[in-house]
Amino acid sequence: MEIITSVKNPLAAELRALKSAKARRETGLFLVEGETMLKEALSSGLVPRALLAQTETPLAARFPQARLVTRGVLEAVCDTKTPQGMCAAFEMPAPRALQNAPRTLVALDGVQDPGNVGTIWRTADAAGLGGLLLGAGCADPYSPKVQRAAMGSGFRLPAIPADPLCEALAALRGRGWTVVASALDGADFYARKATGERFVLVIGSEAHGISDAVRAQADALVKLPMRGRAESLNAAVAAGIMMYEMTR
Repeated sequence: MEIITSVKNPLAAELRALKSAKARRETGLFLVEGETMLKEALSSGLVPRALLAQTETPLAARFPQARLVTRGVLEAVCDTKTPQGMCAAFEMPAPRALQNAPRTLVALDGVQDPGNVGTIWRTADAAGLGGLLLGAGCADPYSPKVQRAAMGSGFRLPAIPADPLCEALAALRGRGWTVVASALDGADFYARKATGERFVLVIGSEAHGISDAVRAQADALVKLPMRGRAESLNAAVAAGIMMYEMTR
């Protein structure tokens, strides 16, 4: 394979640009880093486009474009400070329509921290939920930081755009979904009524919680009891506890 030694190389520059949300929107591509994540993306059926690797790899045969690069080029292209030997561009999955929403969902209302979005995505996958609803103001689901935190779950569970989220929740309620929203003034989560087979768990922004418009669509407002002296939990931790309990 041709060896790329300059970050100004067109292919290296194209993949480096994918760290930007604007470039991802314009190209329909996103960046995946590291051999483990590349294998996850390929096994999940994502369409591969271009690979950059420090050393020869059998994975190169799966990509229309594959080039060797120097360590310096790889570090410039990747989002991580110490990249794991390779990175690749994949086509973003086609967005799932709300009409085809899975029976169990976690909805994010302005969750801005990429680590929280990715961790919730991963935990939803582990707990057996069907997908995410992403309202306005959430971290870009295909940013490198979100995908690293999701650890491959972002390739398997659909992330359904829902802007405005309140209208998506209203549509789902009209079709039989129960909407349960986390709120600081909510009732004890463990005393809630059974939600049935179709539900949406809503997690609000780290700073402001759920919006008034989303609150108006909730069938139930709940919170986890604080039995110690901590005032609150990290959004991803709270979401994880609730998702596991609701699917138990």
